Amino acid sequence: MDTAASKKLEIIIPAYRMHSQSFRNALDGITEEAALKRIDNNTNHVIWMTGNLVSCRYWIGNMLGIDDKDPYNDLFKEGRALDESLDYPTLEKLKKSFEAISPKNYQKLLTATDEDLDKAYSFGMNVPFIKENVLNMIGMCIAREDYLFGQIGLMRKLLGLKGMSYDIDKNLTY
Repeated sequence: MDTAASKKLEIIIPAYRMHSQSFRNALDGITEEAALKRIDNNTNHVIWMTGNLVSCRYWIGNMLGIDDKDPYNDLFKEGRALDESLDYPTLEKLKKSFEAISPKNYQKLLTATDEDLDKAYSFGMNVPFIKENVLNMIGMCIAREDYLFGQIGLMRKLLGLKGMSYDIDKNLTY
């Protein structure tokens, strides 16, 4: 296991890596057609959920100093609501974007210092008990990913698929 420069990331890094595994497992077997289905037009579709997962990864990267831009930022920035009038990317394109940014983020997480993590970062939420800094925003992104995986897990069942597995690909190093 890789060692982080900051002990503050001892919980974040394993969660980040598990989410990289979960991303693949959650989407396994979901077709492009199924990824656009909504239940009673009241739910988000898997494409929207996946786009938000990708958006979280680019957000983390940008906070850590990576200049790469989310190619679908206009569709998903800050959890933008699903808009049926928009053309969303394919599941395959979103997977490629996730795989492009995630290893870069992982390397930045390993080298981030306490000073990097303590930098002020405004959430715009004004929650009095949460210090608005990079570390806590990364934590909020990890929590958002958890939420989105829960939504995808439910959609898997509603689409007639088995629940998400927790299989580990030992070759996935981020």
